[in-house]
Amino acid sequence: MKTIRAAIARLFWRLSGWRLVREAVPVAGPRLLIGAPHTSNFDFLLMLAIAWDARLNIRWLGKKELFKGIGGPIMGALGGIAVDRSNAAGVVDAVVEQARKTESFILVVTPEGTRQGKGWRSGFYRIAYAAGIPVTLGFADGATKSSGLGETMHLTGDVVADMDKIRSFYRDITGVRPEHRTEPRLHDEAGLTRQLAAGDAA
Repeated sequence: MKTIRAAIARLFWRLSGWRLVREAVPVAGPRLLIGAPHTSNFDFLLMLAIAWDARLNIRWLGKKELFKGIGGPIMGALGGIAVDRSNAAGVVDAVVEQARKTESFILVVTPEGTRQGKGWRSGFYRIAYAAGIPVTLGFADGATKSSGLGETMHLTGDVVADMDKIRSFYRDITGVRPEHRTEPRLHDEAGLTRQLAAGDAA
């Protein structure tokens, strides 16, 4: 299956007009992949083509409505995990538990979701930090028509400092539709830092 998917990915990159940027040094083990800027449905195809080219078995979070009807089995086969957005804390806890017990666990998260203009959601940070897994910065840049995997970083718990690094990486990356791009900024980064520190001390 991985060989077939890799062949499909190679065909996609050849025909799409986009350039694939592979990791300079592939990362082994579980991790979280950020997909940003998330500005178009085309991002989903880019994500699959990146992962299939690298022969990664990815999982990704999607609103439960996507898994209804005939599309459900297809989304599941592509690595989708249905989530109930009304229970954000439960989603984080469930994903963290799975990440801790699965050596090959690779989760793709789009922190912008569908809330363009309202910043990033903090779920990706909470999941990666609680599970102790690194974060790889995936990107789609319409200005250069390039997409792929950038640097991998380990979160420190200093949310402001970590997000500053993330902001620096994405500063000049436009997304497929630049008008929908959102700055990588969480609602209360200093507050989340204090919350995580209190949790470590508990």
